[in-house]
Amino acid sequence: MGWLGWSFTAILGIAALLAVLAAWATRNDAVALLDGVDALFPRDRTARLVEAAHYGPDPAQKLEMFVPSGAAPAAGWPLIAFYHGGGWHNGDPHSYRFIARTFADRGYAVALIGYRLNQGGRYPAMLEDSAGGLKWAMDHAARHRIDPSRTIVMGHSAGAYNAVMLALDARWTSAAGLPANAIKGAVGLAGPYDFYPWTSDSARDAMGHWPNPRETLPIAYARRDAPPLLLVAGTADTLVRPRNSRALAAAMAALGKPAELALIDGMGHNGLVITLARPFGAFDHRVRDALLPFLAAQTGAAGAAAKPASTPASAAVQAPAA
Repeated sequence: MGWLGWSFTAILGIAALLAVLAAWATRNDAVALLDGVDALFPRDRTARLVEAAHYGPDPAQKLEMFVPSGAAPAAGWPLIAFYHGGGWHNGDPHSYRFIARTFADRGYAVALIGYRLNQGGRYPAMLEDSAGGLKWAMDHAARHRIDPSRTIVMGHSAGAYNAVMLALDARWTSAAGLPANAIKGAVGLAGPYDFYPWTSDSARDAMGHWPNPRETLPIAYARRDAPPLLLVAGTADTLVRPRNSRALAAAMAALGKPAELALIDGMGHNGLVITLARPFGAFDHRVRDALLPFLAAQTGAAGAAAKPASTPASAAVQAPAA
């Protein structure tokens, strides 16, 4: 084997090691390690931290806001409010700065919003907090050339539940003082939407105390006048099975308001966020390719989806060729 062969083998080995490290980090709630790996790789546009604040008295009621480097467009930056996963019992928004870097590179401001966890964060506290953090972010957006009228909520796993519930059940945003049309779209990555009888200890701990379990389920609030939804799931996800996304998409379709459904072939639960970090997105960009056209369509962010090919609604996205 010549030097070129050895170099190629070494590159593959490093890539494999990074993939194992990223999977371990997300599986063991060490997402900060994944974030640290992502930070090593340059981007065309960096994410500039403009706010680090608490929107409530609990230490978990915190957020960070980022804008892309450079001059803002005339209309301002559209805003993505992102909610982390962790089964409503762990997680830290500060560990997800790679989400801010990924989307700032595409022209989006990003708010990473935390919420109370464990006993203090049981239903409906996580939704009250998610709405409260969103209200704070939108109230402070204009000073940073962010256009709050073009806001998308997004989350992974438990955070996807939070985001989609805010979009479907307007009680929480209304109670926080937001207008009915505050949310222009919602993106759920591997979210639980139809999970009673309880499908995990995390769900039981967060929702099991509520007298009417159905009231805690996003699918119960499917409505024709909801903001547009994009539901992304991995077909190999055994933690939050893709039937959740299929069921909510079917419920919305039955009401005449189809949700976009992207099923990522062969991808597991954590892959949906791992591949939004560098360098992993360079090897598998199917999640990004599903997200960017939707974000651009709902926010009118011209050019934000120019690089990837669009993903058709309700499509299974095939694995990349070996």
